[in-house]
Amino acid sequence: MKKYILAILCMSILCLFAGCSTEKISTEKLRDIEFTVIPNKDIPEELKTMIEEKGEEPFKLTYADDGTLYIAVGYGQQPTSGYSIKVTELYETENAIYIHTNLIGPAKDEKILERATYPYIVVKTEFIDKYVVFE
Repeated sequence: MKKYILAILCMSILCLFAGCSTEKISTEKLRDIEFTVIPNKDIPEELKTMIEEKGEEPFKLTYADDGTLYIAVGYGQQPTSGYSIKVTELYETENAIYIHTNLIGPAKDEKILERATYPYIVVKTEFIDKYVVFE
């Protein structure tokens, strides 16, 4: 009986490994992607709805419409006003599009309001049929 259970266990493990495959994922930059940060009034309604549904939580979204790709990044609730987001890189690799953003806090000399804010950024670029990796 022990041999039977051991044989089934070994066969199960072999079946699991037989289904695995590896694919080389290249993160080498092919090119920078041109983009535009768009104001709230120019965000497509469907994307606005998706952003609003996220509420106070951080989010990372993509939305494609008519040959255009929109990438949205939100940092969730912040304790005061004065926060902004900077896109430090947006580039294409063989397998994906990479976007790097930074949350920038209020400047020391900036007037801030003591109320919660929910900073986010939406960028518009050409449609590229690849996964978007948020970093």
